[in-house]
Amino acid sequence: MPYQMLTYQKSDSFGIINIDESVDDQMKLIRLSDELAEICTEITLDEGIRVVVLAGAKENSFFTEIKSIGMLINKEDGLKCFTLSEAIAKLDKPVVAAINGDAIGQGLEIALACDIRIASETSRFGMSHIKSGLIPWDGGTQRLSRLVGRGKALEMILTGETIDAQEALRIGLVNKVVPKEELMKVAMKMAQEMASKGPIALRYIKEAIYKGMDMSLEQGLRLEADLYLLIHTSKDRTEGIQAFREKRAPQFEGK
Repeated sequence: MPYQMLTYQKSDSFGIINIDESVDDQMKLIRLSDELAEICTEITLDEGIRVVVLAGAKENSFFTEIKSIGMLINKEDGLKCFTLSEAIAKLDKPVVAAINGDAIGQGLEIALACDIRIASETSRFGMSHIKSGLIPWDGGTQRLSRLVGRGKALEMILTGETIDAQEALRIGLVNKVVPKEELMKVAMKMAQEMASKGPIALRYIKEAIYKGMDMSLEQGLRLEADLYLLIHTSKDRTEGIQAFREKRAPQFEGK
């Protein structure tokens, strides 16, 4: 189907989503939520996709929240406005955010739903909800604190401060900061590197880390061991051993 609020393309073994940051009313936000959910379902079912790259549709933009959601049409549509990042967070494949502009408010919450964040040198980041008398609504209070720690998350959310890319790198909010003209090249290179790895291992690594954060150390170690043993039953594990013995690049199939 044609998308209005995003574009999607598949290149080799990774998918590229470009979201339109010009969301200036509730109906566009609902539309974007529906389209993200649909494309993420498609990606989940597509065994050929191993890694996802998420970026803004325009050269100098990522995503910033709309100033006011206004009166909710109904509960179902209201939930779509408040859970824009949910579809991204549920993907079991690695997601690389190429942040080519400001990620403010819900824009930062979308970035937090990704696994790796690469930012341009001119990008800015902030949780500005408090300035409108609100709190983050799309996972910001939970994901930000898990990523940068409780103290820094409280500071950013309670003050609504905006930080630059270098500060975001210092506190661990982003993984890399690169010149704007190199952003997509760096993001695509990372996606290609991950896509060349075993897709089962990529999924299990995400599962072990994310689920393990909500477990005791003992439970997390048991989960890691279980997933490790499961990999040994896969054809990809056999291919990995064979490729090592033959001194060639492995051809993983995700089976």
